[in-house]
Amino acid sequence: MTRRLTVEADGGSRGNPGVAGYGALVRDTDTGALLAERAEPLGKQSNNVAEYQGLIAGLKAAFAIDPGAEVHVRLDSKLVVEQMSGRWKIKHEDMRRLALQARDLVAEFTSAGGSVRFEWIPRAENKDADALSNVAMDGDTVDRTFGGPSEVDEVPGQPAADDQPRRTGFDRRGTPTRVVLVRHGITDFTAQGRLDGRGGPDPRLNATGRAQAVAAGRAVASLVQGHPARVVTSSLSRAMETGAAVAAALGVAPVVDAEWDEQSFGTWDGRSIEELIGGERDAMRALRDDTTYRPPGGESHDDLVARVVPAWERVVASGGTSVVVCHRKPILVVLAHLLALPHDKAWRLAAAPGSLTAVEVWDDGEVSVAFTNRT
Repeated sequence: MTRRLTVEADGGSRGNPGVAGYGALVRDTDTGALLAERAEPLGKQSNNVAEYQGLIAGLKAAFAIDPGAEVHVRLDSKLVVEQMSGRWKIKHEDMRRLALQARDLVAEFTSAGGSVRFEWIPRAENKDADALSNVAMDGDTVDRTFGGPSEVDEVPGQPAADDQPRRTGFDRRGTPTRVVLVRHGITDFTAQGRLDGRGGPDPRLNATGRAQAVAAGRAVASLVQGHPARVVTSSLSRAMETGAAVAAALGVAPVVDAEWDEQSFGTWDGRSIEELIGGERDAMRALRDDTTYRPPGGESHDDLVARVVPAWERVVASGGTSVVVCHRKPILVVLAHLLALPHDKAWRLAAAPGSLTAVEVWDDGEVSVAFTNRT
């Protein structure tokens, strides 16, 4: 029998635009059981952007529960419902981009044998999603998934699902090893598009980067929610500064592991990517496409993999919860390793400055990438 899910979503801003956030939840349509809750601050955005972000988060949460489900989306935004139903045109570029993301998710449900339909409801009937969006506007993040094996079969000697406490943050039965990968904040080199690898000029965070580091610390603390965690950083200044902010938010001391350093670009370090593409296009193409190519005096991609993957395995072997503050390419190496992505496809992964990527590793070796590039 096809499972039926209900998504309730909302978004808002205090001022338009103003401090914004979204809230979304997923229920089992037939039983009314709450299956997932999501909320996230969005910085300064418009109401409509926040409403679309809530819809997208709700669809993603429902897809994670059952891609083949019949999904009933209930929103108090007439604009979003009419645009998603194809009855109203979308003129604003931000709205068009977000609507395309939501339609892509709808198409994924359809491809998996499911379906999605939209319904406008009065605001009074959307109180739970509205409450979550206000939590987000207050600056808090919610990422909760409820239920598990006991939804289908009760485990002998264990309380029924409805009697079990809600778990927050990551969610599965058992206790996986949890790793949050954080990319450092922006430096002047980052802003200028300059290479800044291991052994190079080693720039420090600029003012924007320091603010990103503090924000990353708050986000990690919200995700970890008071559970013990260790913080590991690369040996490069921008990672150690970002790691210090994250560690301060968790109340721990960071540990430096130079194996998490960015790839060394040798004599290219400090040069702009634009300059290198203009003057050494073939070499830059080789750096992108050939895993064995080394810039003059630098490391190849294979060299980077050879030190980052063992560093990753050490973190996993330590168990518990770890936060690793490092760089874009080491994050891509880990994700490509876990997802078995070929080198030419891994470049498609995004890891913005100050972003979080979360991974769970279970005792049987199963891996779940909870989310990527969250800022």
